[in-house]
Amino acid sequence: MERPADMNTLSQILEKLRLKGLDNEIKMTDHGKMQGVGFNKIYNPDDLTIIKTYRFEGDSDPGDNSVLYLLEDKDHTIGYILDAYGMYSSQENAGFDEFLRKIPTADRDLQELLS
Repeated sequence: MERPADMNTLSQILEKLRLKGLDNEIKMTDHGKMQGVGFNKIYNPDDLTIIKTYRFEGDSDPGDNSVLYLLEDKDHTIGYILDAYGMYSSQENAGFDEFLRKIPTADRDLQELLS
């Protein structure tokens, strides 16, 4: 049985999502809610579930640290939120961290989904 290639970098995971048609980015709006960029849905925290979190650390630059949250909405649409973490966070909206903390989590094995 052939083993799928390891996904060690952010770009590898984003490319896998793109190839599977799951590259639905979700961003914080100016109104404190999350919006699906390409599919125009507005979300409250209870509309989403974090199904996997990936953290990436730059070899030499702390500014390269990033986190990728894979999410599923109530319609079973898979999307993601991408952010730097720590003091390098790219989220300017003060409610981002609070919104993220309110999203329930269900750490799932996504090997089938991404392989």
